[in-house]
Amino acid sequence: MNPQEFSQRILTSKEAQEVKGHPVLVTLSGGADSVALLRVLLEAGFDCRAAHCNFHLRGEESMRDERFVRDLCQRLNVPLTVKDFDVAAWQQEHGGSTEMACRDLRYAWFEQERQRQGCRVIAIAHHSDDQVETFFLNLLRGTGIKGLAGMQRLSGKLWRPLLDVSRSDILAYLSSIGQDYVTDSTNRENDFRRNRLRNIALPVIEQQFPQAHERILNTMGNLRNDHELMMSLVNQIIPNERHIDIEKLCSQPFASTLLYHRIRHMGFNRDQCNQVVEAARQGHTGRQFAASDNMLVVNRQTIDIETATARQDIEIPIDLTQGIDSPVRLSIARGDTPFSPLMCDGRCVVAFSDHLLDSKRVVLRHWRRGDRIKPFGMNGSKLVSDLFADFMLDHAAKRDAWLLEADGEILWVLGYRASALYPVKPESQDYLLLKIQN
Repeated sequence: MNPQEFSQRILTSKEAQEVKGHPVLVTLSGGADSVALLRVLLEAGFDCRAAHCNFHLRGEESMRDERFVRDLCQRLNVPLTVKDFDVAAWQQEHGGSTEMACRDLRYAWFEQERQRQGCRVIAIAHHSDDQVETFFLNLLRGTGIKGLAGMQRLSGKLWRPLLDVSRSDILAYLSSIGQDYVTDSTNRENDFRRNRLRNIALPVIEQQFPQAHERILNTMGNLRNDHELMMSLVNQIIPNERHIDIEKLCSQPFASTLLYHRIRHMGFNRDQCNQVVEAARQGHTGRQFAASDNMLVVNRQTIDIETATARQDIEIPIDLTQGIDSPVRLSIARGDTPFSPLMCDGRCVVAFSDHLLDSKRVVLRHWRRGDRIKPFGMNGSKLVSDLFADFMLDHAAKRDAWLLEADGEILWVLGYRASALYPVKPESQDYLLLKIQN
């Protein structure tokens, strides 16, 4: 493959056409793959900036790689940013293997640099040999269609222009243009699973099954097409991933598999989806399932998924001397006629003594576990959760309910019940009348 053919294989893709004309952050290790990526993009006229990670794991060899990258970028007139990492310190805090620590560190930093430099994408030098290795690694650890389909050329902000060329194509290209590169000595070691696969297993497969490389890549392409078709059908059946109709979902064959493919990107696994569907079929409302930054709740008619933000920590200070527009519209009137209990319904219209204005802190907030209220006509207090149960509220309604609190005491669960605190005497004109404007 001559340099022109090599470039054509890479630069005629629709992804390349989308990216061209925008700054590209090229991840540059100094190895053959990343050097070839930088050179071919530059020759095609891409606006390249380079980023190099130094993990300081190979002593002088790590410094050699950095010097090579600096010299190359200076010669090619490419802006370069270098980042030093303390992998051991990161592992001490987060745990995990050295391999995974380096991966997490570099991808997080690449994204920071992409944003800082205003780049459209992060270009990574994965090639077709990496695809085949990924196929076997995912197969051996257990996966589905998506895992066997391998990496995509453009996934979010990650662009992999070299996926259609092999390692031998890359080496031939570099040789043809007289470009040198550095070699990571750890690639020859078999301490990592990918290295064992690359250095031991795949050469045997290629020897015993000629053209295995091409056939596996063809299979992966078929699986990617199948996965795209499957996901288009899944999205048609479940158009709203945040509010899923239980009746429609449970009427489908393989309901839990369908649910898994719709919400797996949120971090939910197959076992959880099996449990969710079973809970929905049994009518076990209120069941909750957590994954990453999301919370799934089985309600009466829908399965609802919300971002697990700290809603319970939200407190919105309010001024009771004027009406409230957000987060709930409330009108607040001072007493100008003698008070009568008939003015209130105890749910959407409530009254409190104007001594409430002496409170140091009045806020609107959401329910928290353990909250209690002191309702009219009741000795002592009542759990707000029991109040919700009395009204047969599902999780979504509990989550969205607002509470009025003054100096740590709950005065009103808006729309449901007011407390006996700050009572108003009949015929008194020293009161505040609060009304939900909805």
